[in-house]
Amino acid sequence: MHGNRFYPEFSGVARSYNFYPTPPLESSDGVVSVALGLGKTVVEGMVSLRFCPKYPRHLMQFGTIEDYLDCSQKDFFALELADPDAESDIEIEPVLKNYDLDTAEKDRTLHPVGSVYSSENNVVYDGLSRKGARIVTFAPVLKMGIFPLPEIIKRVLKLGTWGMGSPIEIEFAVNMSGPKGEPKEFCILQMRPLVLSREIEELDIDRVQQERIICQSPKVLGIGRIDYIKDIVMVDHSRFQRGKSRLAAKEIGRYNAKLIQSKQPYLLISLGRLGSADPWLGVPVNWDQISGARVIVESGFKDFKVTPSQEAHYFQNMTSLRIGYFTINQDVGEGMIDWEWLYSREAVHEGKYVRHIRLEKPLTVLMN
Repeated sequence: MHGNRFYPEFSGVARSYNFYPTPPLESSDGVVSVALGLGKTVVEGMVSLRFCPKYPRHLMQFGTIEDYLDCSQKDFFALELADPDAESDIEIEPVLKNYDLDTAEKDRTLHPVGSVYSSENNVVYDGLSRKGARIVTFAPVLKMGIFPLPEIIKRVLKLGTWGMGSPIEIEFAVNMSGPKGEPKEFCILQMRPLVLSREIEELDIDRVQQERIICQSPKVLGIGRIDYIKDIVMVDHSRFQRGKSRLAAKEIGRYNAKLIQSKQPYLLISLGRLGSADPWLGVPVNWDQISGARVIVESGFKDFKVTPSQEAHYFQNMTSLRIGYFTINQDVGEGMIDWEWLYSREAVHEGKYVRHIRLEKPLTVLMN
């Protein structure tokens, strides 16, 4: 309890299998999503912190100072209870409310998970001992080890996987502000199996006839089957100029807005590193310009091999929305795109650098 607010210091979800691994992570290393306060933040796909229990300091979403400010948790959920000092015979039901980080700092629950951004020298400092903007980084836990969260989760995931005979998912909460002298608490709220083996068996891409494949990649993030996409937004491979990439980004944004308005999810095919800060390395879109895409394909240039961008400011959205993500470098044998088939489809709309295609029948997307 913190006054009339009830919430754990932090809570989250841990999975023994990661569908969105980034080097040096592997799928079998697992993944954790954790947030200050109640787990509603994590379960509903809001901004939380993702880390691998094997590599707790490898935080993909914090690549730059700007990422710390843009991609960190800004508020938290707690139950507001009746004021214990209020004199009333009426029983008041708890209310789930959203609070800002100032409240957490007053409750001293921000201290185990907080850092400070100093605008004077543009640096993020671990802990709350300095003046500056408060941000949630979990540095005291993941870097300073004030609570052995990665070690506990590794042990629980290992035991749970062994006990259930399959990959698992757990929901947990941590209480660090109990009575003086009492140990801190790690609470397992729920454990359930991930039905991974059945999904992989159903998604055996080797059974698909080669002539039916429009796009294939050995580097894919995500898992599952999507069979309702009829729209394709593609950067025109034949006309695209790297010096005009900002114009291509604006065209993608216009198609994205129209498709969102008509509630049509789509497949986006782009060139180079999508969202790159350097417009010569790819198409510098922001999230609002591609937010309606359900599957994203990044294709390399003829003279430039693209590495998966996995931009930090996209990654939270990609994982929470379970967006499929393909990386293709066809000229070096890493996947393929049937450009000839794509160009043979009549465009519904066509800009200077981007085409919008609508198919009569939906595509089938398999992500294994």
